[in-house]
Amino acid sequence: MKPKDFDVPDADVAWCPGCGNFSILRSLKKALAELEIQPKDLVFVSGIGQAGKLPHYIKGNVFNGLHGRSLSPATGIKAVNPELTVIDVSGDGCMYGEGGNHFMHTIRRNPDITNLVHNNMVYGLTKGQASPTSQRDFNTPLQVDGVILEPFNPLSVAIALDASFVARAFSGDRKQTIEIFKRAIEHKGYALVDIFQPCVTFNKVNTKDWFKEHTYYLEDDHDPSNRNMAFSRAIESGEYPLGIFYKNPHKKTFEENLSVYRDEKAPLFERKLDMGKVRALVGSYR
Repeated sequence: MKPKDFDVPDADVAWCPGCGNFSILRSLKKALAELEIQPKDLVFVSGIGQAGKLPHYIKGNVFNGLHGRSLSPATGIKAVNPELTVIDVSGDGCMYGEGGNHFMHTIRRNPDITNLVHNNMVYGLTKGQASPTSQRDFNTPLQVDGVILEPFNPLSVAIALDASFVARAFSGDRKQTIEIFKRAIEHKGYALVDIFQPCVTFNKVNTKDWFKEHTYYLEDDHDPSNRNMAFSRAIESGEYPLGIFYKNPHKKTFEENLSVYRDEKAPLFERKLDMGKVRALVGSYR
């Protein structure tokens, strides 16, 4: 397969020129092509924001929902048909702010989905307010004296909750980003990829050059099975590691824990609906 197999003809791309989303989109198409995933077997779920527009520009099935609520339908879609490849696409505001509660409890459930979070450290869609990951002293039209809060650290939270796959990528390095995307999609269980990317319009501090100067890759001998070590790397600041921090392949997925799949493996959507049982269930509440 080729990345162009995922092109959407005549798509009106509504991103600013130079936005890191373009690189993420190209990297994702390349990763999906190399994994030979057919668009018909692919479901993108997104919320609100510039990142949430990505599924509109890539061929596949799409569910576009409420701000910060994308992980719930993504979990449900995977549960109804575990044979699908489900990718949740969101931004740092949508996922870690409005969706923070869903983020934490989805990690606990461990559905077999990939969670790609575009992290530009600002609310880009709503004109540049501070997001949960904005750094201290960052000035915005609302935080005129600078951000006074410590930035939310999604990687340390995910590792603390024993997420089964935790990684960080940088949109400016497409080669490594593609490989991280592939490993995350192949992983069986919840996979978080926090993606550093520049917002060229509303964040003049955390630019492409800034990310290049303040990031480095985890060493080749980093052991992603060592949770304590992964956590210690996740809380580093000043210079930020990139790569795969943590993996726990031994956790059962949400779908594997569902009682409906214990005796029968056929996806729920293929099973015949017994209306007699439905009527009996409804009638029991009268």
